[in-house]
Amino acid sequence: MAAAQGHFSDHSDGDRGTGETADSTEANAVPPAFRRAVEALRAARLRPEIEVDPTRPPQRLAPYAYAVEAAVVDGEEDLADGRLVLLHDPDGHEAWKGTFRLVTLVRAELEPEMAADPLLPEVCWSWLTGAMDARGLAYGEASGTVTMAGSHYFGGLAERRPATQIEIRASWTPREGLGGVPDTGAHLAAWCDLLCQIAGLPPVTVEPGEAGTVSGAGVVSLPQRRGPQQD
Repeated sequence: MAAAQGHFSDHSDGDRGTGETADSTEANAVPPAFRRAVEALRAARLRPEIEVDPTRPPQRLAPYAYAVEAAVVDGEEDLADGRLVLLHDPDGHEAWKGTFRLVTLVRAELEPEMAADPLLPEVCWSWLTGAMDARGLAYGEASGTVTMAGSHYFGGLAERRPATQIEIRASWTPREGLGGVPDTGAHLAAWCDLLCQIAGLPPVTVEPGEAGTVSGAGVVSLPQRRGPQQD
């Protein structure tokens, strides 16, 4: 399993927010609750099919942000990919109803016939909430969209098969625990469960208390999937 990585991003002044690894000066300026939340993300243990890389966090959504991007990899093929951003506002945010917010984008390419299922968007949304419910995670103010887009190729690209991409954009407020810190490591693992689910991988189960991945029982993976095509 791979440990997560990412960046601190302190946007509280004009000199920071570059997305580079925090130095000791910046780390001292970061609120302790946010620092601990990021440390929990960095310590998360994920399925070996998941590759996690640091990515530049958004600049103006919150005073503090941390971001990772991940892909479900089968050989040289990406079956699904996405980005997860942790936002923190020490003063709280009315819309979040908390001081932390998780924002995500997940996408995968499907076989065209899969898009014919009119319930597919509802199923994909249930995979997100089900992944968190399966881990017993408390959260609130969940919102988002599920979008399907089809592509047909012509001319010099006519030999390509039609493609359908599904995209999940979502955000939710993780319940804050001891010291006002949410269990961000478990939320990251649940998000990776969603990535594996949409990629069509079989679920795996972990022993109680293990900080690995677990998929909800009875949730059906996509029987057919194809990794996003490269331009």
